[in-house]
Amino acid sequence: MAVARTPRHRWIDEGLRALATGGPDAVQIETLAKALGVSKGGFYGYFAGRRALLEEMLDRWEREITEDVEARVEQEGGDAKARLRHLFAIVDSGDGLSTDITTDLAIRDWARRDPAVATRVRRVDNRHMAYLRSLFRAFCADEDEVEARCLITFSLYIADRFVFAEHGDRGRADIHELTTRWLLDSGGD
Repeated sequence: MAVARTPRHRWIDEGLRALATGGPDAVQIETLAKALGVSKGGFYGYFAGRRALLEEMLDRWEREITEDVEARVEQEGGDAKARLRHLFAIVDSGDGLSTDITTDLAIRDWARRDPAVATRVRRVDNRHMAYLRSLFRAFCADEDEVEARCLITFSLYIADRFVFAEHGDRGRADIHELTTRWLLDSGGD
């Protein structure tokens, strides 16, 4: 009777979980094997080594938060404002994403110390900004306004997790809705 191997995606999933909680140094083959309840021997059937796993983890993160998210937004359709609202909803909820903001922040922190990771994050960020520009340009004619809205949108996605301010009698979701209305409905029409 053949023993089923731990699927490749489970090693990547566990690596991303370890990265999100402890950074790249926490992604250790032995630790991952223990978390998966398997021996580390199966790891080498898929990966040449730790570096190969780290690259595949970055590949998954990059694909999921660019191609996969954009495809979901475009599939939903609608005008540019409707697509932006759908994009915001996906990002806010993390719905359908195996990587979350914690993983994203861990990769951004890693990029501060690893030039190759920084290059990849820059590519991802440039793609995010290009996609946002394409949507905001549909209803904003002023390029300065488009760029400002894109930067505010993208900055909010990153920085929101670091802001602990209270909003009076409003909740965080209320402020997100106000911000969304301001970004999508103010001027530009």
